[in-house]
Amino acid sequence: MNREDFPMLKQDIIYLDNSATTLKPDCVLNKMAEYYKEYGANAHRGDYDISYKVDLEYENVRDLVRDLINAKSKEEVVFTSGTTESLNMIVNGFFESLLEAGDEIILSTSEHASNILPWFRIARNNGCIIKYVNLDDNYYVTLENLKKVITPNTKVISLAHITNVIGDVRPIKEIAKFAHENNIFVVVDGAQSVPHMKVDVQDLDIDFLAFSAHKMLGPTGVGVLYGKKELLEHLEPTILGGGMNESFDNENAVILKSLPTRLEAGTPNIAGVIGFGAAIKYMNQIGYDRIIDRERYLRNYLIEKLVRIPHIDIINLESDSGIVAFNVNGIFSQDVAYYLNKYNVCVRAGNHCAKILKNAVGVTNSIRVSISFYNTESEIDDLVELLKNKDKIMKEML
Repeated sequence: MNREDFPMLKQDIIYLDNSATTLKPDCVLNKMAEYYKEYGANAHRGDYDISYKVDLEYENVRDLVRDLINAKSKEEVVFTSGTTESLNMIVNGFFESLLEAGDEIILSTSEHASNILPWFRIARNNGCIIKYVNLDDNYYVTLENLKKVITPNTKVISLAHITNVIGDVRPIKEIAKFAHENNIFVVVDGAQSVPHMKVDVQDLDIDFLAFSAHKMLGPTGVGVLYGKKELLEHLEPTILGGGMNESFDNENAVILKSLPTRLEAGTPNIAGVIGFGAAIKYMNQIGYDRIIDRERYLRNYLIEKLVRIPHIDIINLESDSGIVAFNVNGIFSQDVAYYLNKYNVCVRAGNHCAKILKNAVGVTNSIRVSISFYNTESEIDDLVELLKNKDKIMKEML
């Protein structure tokens, strides 16, 4: 679907690492080039025509993001360098001054490093307690299991909407409802969900959301931090500098600008943000329903073929996302990835930045196939054919 729009697909490759980053369509590349060629001035800086043009293009993308996630206002949309920076800003700028010794932070063992390490540091520094919700037999997070670990000391729940290895879709709306009934904040890592499904922050009623452009056909180095306005007002900027201040005369007379500008110090990734806008328009044009249906169909198509291969162990047999994690019995996952690379098949192997997931699934490393709507049945057929013969894999590894 729409493969002709992606220049990378003109190469002889089968790209199945879309959870790491997606390929970029021509419209995104052309929009970024247009900025550099035609109006490549700084944003929010100049009193001349091309600088005004930059501001219009840049702020138009903020409107697109607001509409994409159904935020109440554009003030709730902050541009960052990616999900990682967004989550660090949430933890360090909002929760660092809020959480105290004995306060509990609820995570899961299947979280990405970016949604674990910042919480680890705040726990060390502030004396907070990290707790993990138990995963069910499918390695999913359920509301029932979450309720079992919540106590009166629980202050925040921070979870991925869709995890990057298991690929389970968490019941975030139900979790947020229960959390708020108990005065608990909810932070959502949307890196794997916003690119693949419609995420409505008002309907979910979440407090914070973080996601990246590069996982949804946009450029690298651009992300979004969403927060309810009343909460963002209390988020201290973690970076200070140009663009985010109204005035400063001395250390006691610093006045910051209003949201979201006060959280966007320095020159932003202007071309990246503008390219992100093109990616959002492109995805809206295709339609999220079509994207979801296509990716789920292709995942089921792959699963039906993999289960017939006796030496393949599938870790996440059931999932509503386009992620399939598996291993070839007796062969190290990265050796399998190197073997597939000989045939120009791009997959991910290792622990996928979810290093404590092994405690739950009993598997340290795996091969991850992550599907996008531009993948095809024939690509999956080629992958399966390469995996069928274990002796061939062993022979070619030597």
